[in-house]
Amino acid sequence: MIVGDRFRVMVAGRALRRRNFKLFFFGQLISVTGTWMQSTAQAWLVLTLVGKHDAAFYLGLLGVTQFLPVLVLGLFGGMIADLWPKRRTVIGTQIAAGLLAGILSVLVALNRVEVWQLFALGTCLGFVNAVDMPTRQSFVVEMVGREDVANAVALNSAVFNAARIVGPAVAGILIALIGTALCFFLNAVSYIAVVVSLLMMNETELMPAERLAMPKSVGEVGANLAEGLKYVWRTPVVLLVVTVIALASTFGMNFNVILPAIAGGVLNVDSVGFGMLTASMGVGALIAALVAAAGQRPRLRLLLGGALLMGSAEVALSATTVLPVAMFVVFLAGLGAVAMAATANAMIQVTVPGPLRGRVMAVYTTFFVGSTPVGNSITGVTGSTYGTPAAVFLDGFVAILAGLAGIAAVMRFGIRVGHGMRTPVEVASIAAGPGIPTVE
Repeated sequence: MIVGDRFRVMVAGRALRRRNFKLFFFGQLISVTGTWMQSTAQAWLVLTLVGKHDAAFYLGLLGVTQFLPVLVLGLFGGMIADLWPKRRTVIGTQIAAGLLAGILSVLVALNRVEVWQLFALGTCLGFVNAVDMPTRQSFVVEMVGREDVANAVALNSAVFNAARIVGPAVAGILIALIGTALCFFLNAVSYIAVVVSLLMMNETELMPAERLAMPKSVGEVGANLAEGLKYVWRTPVVLLVVTVIALASTFGMNFNVILPAIAGGVLNVDSVGFGMLTASMGVGALIAALVAAAGQRPRLRLLLGGALLMGSAEVALSATTVLPVAMFVVFLAGLGAVAMAATANAMIQVTVPGPLRGRVMAVYTTFFVGSTPVGNSITGVTGSTYGTPAAVFLDGFVAILAGLAGIAAVMRFGIRVGHGMRTPVEVASIAAGPGIPTVE
């Protein structure tokens, strides 16, 4: 019976014992599935609007419009996360995202959609995400507490990767039977699940951090933004996490650009082969998320080992032309990528004090998500100039360097993850000092 209980806790997740997080978890499961359905349908819609020859260019440009606002305005989004109640802010961002999906579904259903409208809606979604991402991620610890935040982050990663497998498959069937408009409509409706879950939460069970005082001048705004950056710079473990994520995500996590080119141009497989590659990566990512969820706390070895595994798998992928081998190495790449990303997110959550968490999470999401247009551009230019294998090798090589540099920093400075958040005295010491080489 004890073994059975332990098994259920490991699979279901300790964080799911919290009613508020359980509501959020299942709401996210529905919403993220809808997001992946829209992503798949949007790619197909672009293909039908501009033709096969120009689709890659327009899809890449659309990605830039969606992620550039996060890169430019992510720090402001983090300050909003620290200023306003996080639950209410996330309700607002989720409603806004659902409305944008609803507008797109109406335009497609009425056959009035044009390419420029996709770019306009994508840009608006980017502005919403600039606020939503740091707020939603820093809200997790307020639902579950510091002791279960690593488990909660890993479960969110499991939701994301499970949806990445289910969402595109459902979208493919719906596109073939009905068209893309229904996918956009269902995504719009899926946001209702998150909003309802947030409204149903017991606010007295939340553990909100002390909120940032409203700035009264432009100078105070700048000082508040700088405070988050200074904390990252002066806290070695957080600086290590952000640096590794910045390098590894900019170069190593460009699967959306690389996999189609590998499937069609290197492996010479059709859409079925491409689907097998995508599913293999998703399975690896899902397993990594479940393993991370079973852990007690985030560990540097998972962060750095994940970067090394992802990079090594990509280097191996650059050298193969055989589908089964490619499926195995992208499985390993997905395993390493999520082990790294889930650990990095949880590590920041358990280290950063509450009043700074939104701004520091904004720094993290700026590098993790906002670097996407930069990484996609570098990968695309390298691939078009030197070939897809060269682009894959470059991405993997830089991810390996990031992991090795992280290991060297840990060995040189003795960086460790603390068992809990810093006290106000420790935070003040960090803010006043020139830098601390070791985090206990």
